[in-house]
Amino acid sequence: MAQAKTGDTVKVHYTGRLDDGCVFDSSAEREPLEFTIGTGQLIPGFDTAVLDMAPGESKTVRIPPDQAYGPYHEQMVVEADRGQFPPDLNPEIGQQFESTGEDGQSFVVTVTAIEGDKITLDANHPLAGRDLTFDIELVEIG
Repeated sequence: MAQAKTGDTVKVHYTGRLDDGCVFDSSAEREPLEFTIGTGQLIPGFDTAVLDMAPGESKTVRIPPDQAYGPYHEQMVVEADRGQFPPDLNPEIGQQFESTGEDGQSFVVTVTAIEGDKITLDANHPLAGRDLTFDIELVEIG
């Protein structure tokens, strides 16, 4: 039976969970996820987990932060004054904004706290610093 290798386009069903059991993403109610192994479309640990799987095979893998979304960096959390936002914008906790860094690259920040006129923004990926557990089923090797 064929096994998935780097360069193969595959279809998988998956469910991603955090250590507390909370599901953060799943393909259960939609079409399988299609991607090409080794092209950087997904986090490195997911790519590695699918290698050598055969269609119909399932597995559960735990992916550490360095193979997922990286470590959590405190220096990527900043406090902004409400006056730095457009007057018609009322930021709320959990709201995300696209921002542009000094190097011209855009990135997403999430509002994590609001205290008076101070708004805390976090530019870390929401899953940074977290161990991720995935249940993966290889559906097809294309």
